[in-house]
Amino acid sequence: MQPAAIPTDRNTDIASTVVGTMRQLGVLGLPRNYEIFYEALTGSNHELSLAVVSLSNRPTQEDLDGIGRAFFPQHHGPAIVEHAREMVANELEDIAALLRSERSHIEKYGRILDETSTGLSNRSLLSQEILQKIAGAMSAATSSTIDHGRQVASTLSEKTAELESVKSKLEEYKRLADTDPLTQLWNRRAFDKEITRIYNSDRGILFNALILADIDHFKDINDRYGHPVGDRFLQIIAEIFQSSVRSDTFVARTGGEEFAFIVEGASEEATCEIAERIRALIEQTPFTSSQTGMNYGTVTVSLGICMASEAENPEDLYAKADRALYRSKVGGRNRVTKHSATAGRAGKGWLLYKKD
Repeated sequence: MQPAAIPTDRNTDIASTVVGTMRQLGVLGLPRNYEIFYEALTGSNHELSLAVVSLSNRPTQEDLDGIGRAFFPQHHGPAIVEHAREMVANELEDIAALLRSERSHIEKYGRILDETSTGLSNRSLLSQEILQKIAGAMSAATSSTIDHGRQVASTLSEKTAELESVKSKLEEYKRLADTDPLTQLWNRRAFDKEITRIYNSDRGILFNALILADIDHFKDINDRYGHPVGDRFLQIIAEIFQSSVRSDTFVARTGGEEFAFIVEGASEEATCEIAERIRALIEQTPFTSSQTGMNYGTVTVSLGICMASEAENPEDLYAKADRALYRSKVGGRNRVTKHSATAGRAGKGWLLYKKD
């Protein structure tokens, strides 16, 4: 397995660097601005870093909020929804104006038809010249109505495309709002919805399992090497998690160093094999700096498993899987524990457990 790339260990105070950079660019010291520059300067999100680099020397707050909406939608939800609401309202007003215009044009055409019909009914007044004028007027009115209808149809098509674009942006916002920005896995919000879905049907209860994983001694990693290195650890581990399971397995980052897998269609034994494979892959991954060659040592994870059929509801399922994870922790870490193997053994003390 290829060594995991970890950033160079530096003693630079990232907080001071962020504040200094913001001050140099004339950026207001708002929490949402700090978040943007922190993520950009630590290099944990390459696309975000490029977006910040492309800013002018004196970026406006509007420019920064645009980046915030794109990369941190979970903090800009109301603004994104309000912006979409305004766009939809404007497009609908334009469509209503088009329809009013079309109605007026059709009513005008109808009056011409009525007048023509009245004139044709009075045969005593008809002459070739009058008939030619009537035919000319009808031809012009018909052509004008057809052209206007085509213009309205074309404009309505454009408006429909614009509304589809708004819909697409809202769907993308929904996806981003359910995504952890650091690891690109599903986040706790998405996990809560997915675990609830299990208990919406008997099939979900019979054919789903929950695996909880927690990185061992992660606080020590952050304290020793700094948060940028810790963030890179999380990204590498998330990539391993995602690539080591089937594409239909739901993988989420549910907390700082906590992850969850919802496995469908696997027995308890098969689920345990999945968890064991995940554990072994993490343990076997060399965590070294690609720049300095520094070896950060072995990283391990502890895991707990509970089958959905062993729990009464989502909360109970999570609690039992977490109890199994706790047994893995107190049993020496870097191991997998099934809830079925701990039933009746865990006392009240497990509730006091604080993950490292």
